[in-house]
Amino acid sequence: MPTTSLTSVQVARFVAAGYLRLDAVVPDELNDRAIGVLEAGLPAVPYGTPIEDAFPTGGFTRDLLEVPEVAGALRGLVGPGATVDHHAVHVRRPRGGEAQPLHGDAIIDVRPDAFDVQLMYYPRAVEADMGGTLVVPGSHLRRTNESDTGRYQNLLGQVRLTCPAGTVMLLHHGIWHGGRRNDSDVQRYMYKIRFNPTVPQVLLWDTADLRDPAVARELDRRFPWYEHATGRLEVHNRVHLWRTMTADPTFDIDYWATRVSNRPLLRSAV
Repeated sequence: MPTTSLTSVQVARFVAAGYLRLDAVVPDELNDRAIGVLEAGLPAVPYGTPIEDAFPTGGFTRDLLEVPEVAGALRGLVGPGATVDHHAVHVRRPRGGEAQPLHGDAIIDVRPDAFDVQLMYYPRAVEADMGGTLVVPGSHLRRTNESDTGRYQNLLGQVRLTCPAGTVMLLHHGIWHGGRRNDSDVQRYMYKIRFNPTVPQVLLWDTADLRDPAVARELDRRFPWYEHATGRLEVHNRVHLWRTMTADPTFDIDYWATRVSNRPLLRSAV
């Protein structure tokens, strides 16, 4: 099945913000089919199961992952041959539930050269009073341990998702997020799958625009919650991730990474 490849600008946007939105890319037929499947529940998948084994051809999840925009985005971020870490169905009943504490998934993750991708799929439109998923843009490269951020109630620039039906979000595993309370009379559905890469995440997307100045502009984005000094470290972290993802050890923004990694050889005074 054909895919729709990500561009370098889109991947840079993901590296900067920690997530990528694909609005209304899933067709209505599949969205309608999703409700019955999610209500019934899905069987657990053992950690590390290849996608082909976890989700058989013709099944709902496999069809979701083969939507061209979804397939192309996953290939561009996590690569071919990815395995399934886990998947889960989240349903928020009308006028029910509590706001989930702000958190990053799993323990502190110190990998500088790899990341997992979490897919979140919304088969029905999410309106503001339905709560939705809260994310803090640009938080994914600041290392925390799971619920360390749970004491924070609101951060300047946070985004509470509202979206049309059939929207898919792809998140870096480290992004701070949490499900909000549903204050509406409509049931809210979200289906999450976490993917683990099995290949180096290097130049997996359409690189025709790799030298486009818009790439550096995306990577240099600041978010409102950043501190003046410490916030600049987030840009520094992005530079190093982008160097890894492009196999380009010379890439930089405003010389930040270059100056702090400069190690001239000691020379004789002669």
